[in-house]
Formats: sequence, structure tokens, C-alpha cells
Amino acid sequence: MLTRTLGERGPRVSALGIGCWALGGPAENLGLPTGWGEIDDGEAFDGLCCAYEKGVTLYDVADVYGHGRAESTLGRLVRQVPRDSMTLTSKVGYAGDPEHPYTPEHMRRQLERSLTHLGTEHIDLYFFHHNNFGPQDSDLDSAIATMEQFRAEGLIRAVGMRGPHRYALDRITGKPATDKYERFYRLFSRIGPQVIAVRDNLLTPSRAPIFALAAEHGCGVLTYKPLAQGLLTGNYTPRRPRRFGDGDHRARKRWFTDPAITIIDSALDTVRQHIGDDDPEELIRIALWSCLDHGDHTAVLAGFTTPEQVTANVACLDHPPAPEVVEIARAAMRKAQVELDAAFEVFTDQAP
Repeated sequence: MLTRTLGERGPRVSALGIGCWALGGPAENLGLPTGWGEIDDGEAFDGLCCAYEKGVTLYDVADVYGHGRAESTLGRLVRQVPRDSMTLTSKVGYAGDPEHPYTPEHMRRQLERSLTHLGTEHIDLYFFHHNNFGPQDSDLDSAIATMEQFRAEGLIRAVGMRGPHRYALDRITGKPATDKYERFYRLFSRIGPQVIAVRDNLLTPSRAPIFALAAEHGCGVLTYKPLAQGLLTGNYTPRRPRRFGDGDHRARKRWFTDPAITIIDSALDTVRQHIGDDDPEELIRIALWSCLDHGDHTAVLAGFTTPEQVTANVACLDHPPAPEVVEIARAAMRKAQVELDAAFEVFTDQAP
């Protein structure tokens, strides 16, 4: 298994980590569908075991994923293997009290629940899941102090934060979007995280400045959504329309509608023509390595719903695609980005 070190003093982890969002199944939070489709807990556990057996040591989850369901499923594996053979990350901010997500009392309550669900006495990386710290950031200082207290108590090993993003509740209230980059840089200087989590894939704008900032500060990076939640695997096509049930966040995402999938599939056809291969694993290989190319301080999180998906993702690490193939894919997807933005006129941070 290819490994990476998350920052100057971070843990050594498998370059491919497991994202456990889908293991929470359908869910709602803050009045929004925030989960995935139906999930078989037994098959999900088998997928986690498969990942562990293949050398995956990094597992990412959050308290809001199925409101504890994903953490509990992962906890079954944690209880059966040596704890020091895994790096666990979880998050606080979206589950529980939406009015006061970052008060010390709420943060401690959520952390204790996560520890119980995961069956462990500590979490290696504990993330601020969003950047809304109350009016005029009234809870920011106490939230930072609370994280430091958790670390002093040995309940967590390191603090993380998300890269530039939009707070989910703003989508409901219609609150005007702030400059998410300016806000991220300001919060980064205040929080001083050991690791940042950045959405990065072939369908998102370049995150090069964020990766450069992380490298400058000796900060590790976890890249999430490297496969654009499956859109880059070729599994979504206009020929096989997908419909999503209640509690599935994809039902509210325009990139999962038929017009968007048509645009993305056309871009993937360009890649297929150049590689001369319809094997979806080649598309997965290109997508994953386009993220792994950012440097040795970066690991990639890929989700799954079946053990077969885990096997396919891990197999793609055996060798990288040719650099010119990755560049062809990037060019095709940049063109798709322009077409998607023009078609939907939405904020780019709503991209997959």
C-alpha cells in the first residue's frame, strides 16, 4: 500500500483512505437531505474489512453521517483490530444542536458520542465540519480552546478544518455567499490546523493555492470527493438515468441531473477515446492519481457502498497513469466545468 505522511508531524497513513459518508444511509439534517441511498450495514462492514485487509489504514467519518450510523459501523472494525493500526478522523459541527454547534458543551457531548460509536478512547484527527462559528464568530475562540482541551486530555491527537466551502444552512436561508477563500485563510490563521480537508477532483477548480499553503505550514491535506461522488467513474450516464430517494443528498444536487450527467459523460468520452479503454477502473485510476499528484503530504478519501468498489479503488494505486493522460482528462473536465457553470449558473462550491 502506498503511504503518505499528513504534514510535518502527522501520522503515516495509506495514501488511499476510506470515506464513510455513504455508510450512514439516507438522512436529513438542517432541513436538507444529507445522506445517500439505502445501505446494507453487513455489506458496509464487509467493505471496511476488505479495505483493512488490503492495507488501508485511514478511515474518515463524521457524527452527522447517518447521525451515528456510519460511526457505529466503523466502530465494529475498530473493536476487532489493533487500534494503533488505524488512523481515525471524525468531525463536529453539523449534528446535534444547529443553533450552537461550537459551544464547549455541545462539542464535548458530540465527541463523547463519537468515541462511544467508534469504540475508541481517542480520535486521531478531529475536524471542524464547517466554518459558521456564530454571529461575528462569537464561538470561535472558545471552540479553538475546546479543541485544545480535548487534545490535552488525550481525546484527540490533532485538529483539522475544511478548506474553502459554503455553510450548508446558507442554501436554505438564501444568505448571500461570502468570499469563502478569504474566510478560509482568516480562519486558518486563527485555528492553526494540523490537517485540512479539501474537496478536489477533476470537476473542481484548481486548489493549487490551498495545497501550497498547507505545504508552507507543514500541514497535511485530506482530499475528499476525488471521484466526484461517482460521477468520474462512468457509472452515471444519460443511458441509465438514476433517481434518488428521500434523504439522499444527490436529489438536490444539479450535477446529478440528466443534463449535467450528459455534459460529464461527454467529457469522459473524450478521455475514453484517448486511452482506448472502456474499463471504468482506468477512469478511477486517472481521477485518484490526479489528486495524489499534489504531494507526499496529501492522502485521498474515497467512499464506497460495496466491497467490490473498495477492491477496484485500491487496485488503481498499483501504478499511476501516464502524465499526458491525466492532462487530457484535466482539459476535458475543465471544458465540462465551463459548460456546467453556464448551464446552471450556480456557485462553484455546489460542484461534486
